[in-house]
Amino acid sequence: MQFSVYQQTHIGGRKVNQDRMGYSFTRDALLLVLADGMGGHMRGEIAATIALQTLSMMFRMQAKPYVKKPERFLEEALNQAHWDILAYAERHKLPETPRTTVVACLVQHNCAVWAHCGDSRLYWVRRNQVLARTRDHSHLEYLIERGRATEAERNTHPDRNKLYNCLGAGQAPKIDISRQASLEPGDTLLLCSDGLWGMLPETEIVHRLSTSTIVQAVPDMVAMAAAIGGARADNTTALAITWQGADAKGILSPDVISTQMLPEDEVSSTITAGQPLPAGADAFDEDEIEKAIAEIREAIEKSSQLLK
Repeated sequence: MQFSVYQQTHIGGRKVNQDRMGYSFTRDALLLVLADGMGGHMRGEIAATIALQTLSMMFRMQAKPYVKKPERFLEEALNQAHWDILAYAERHKLPETPRTTVVACLVQHNCAVWAHCGDSRLYWVRRNQVLARTRDHSHLEYLIERGRATEAERNTHPDRNKLYNCLGAGQAPKIDISRQASLEPGDTLLLCSDGLWGMLPETEIVHRLSTSTIVQAVPDMVAMAAAIGGARADNTTALAITWQGADAKGILSPDVISTQMLPEDEVSSTITAGQPLPAGADAFDEDEIEKAIAEIREAIEKSSQLLK
């Protein structure tokens, strides 16, 4: 399995970067995750961190070296992340449960399947064309689908920030899961927060991904979105891969990851928690997050033992 990968985030005009992103891979499987903590609720960065850690740990336990039922894995992992966020809020007696949107993609055997809650997006691009993208769980998307609003209103409509689905809410999340997509060498998968797609038209996103490598396109798009947003810019985050194939042959370029030599039981993970905060910003409690992660790990490991 070979692919190139690049990820970047920008804090924008906010005091805290509540976006989280990361990827994990084995010899035969690759998991991509991006979560956008919801700023209208306290500690959204903790919800996003818990979501990433829960998905990463469940992938680590089930990818042996690939996940046997990818759609079921994504549904169970996102639901588990939801309950982990609720459990964290209850343990720490928070007055309000942290919330996050999330999009996750599992790639194995030359196929991709993805799931999402909220308005963090995935784009599947091939030769200057969007083959698929996730549909936001937002009131505005609902209006656009029914012809009661237009694409041109995405940045100005009064209901543009109203979401009806996320992790950490009082009701169980509605998880949208794609069909399996057959990938070809050169295909690009982009996961991004609304800080990126909300500033850049889809034509610009597709153009960048089709005419540049992701090593150049991702930072260019993140910088452009942050510049357009200016002092009021949202956190802007993108994670992208270019697929080379499950059994590509020949000499690999320096930016391509090849998993063929990995042992069957080895998992590699890269989790990014955003950029450092600017001077004087209110930081979230790192110790609390570390404790939450440890608690999640222990609960998942106990659950795994019971299933054996």
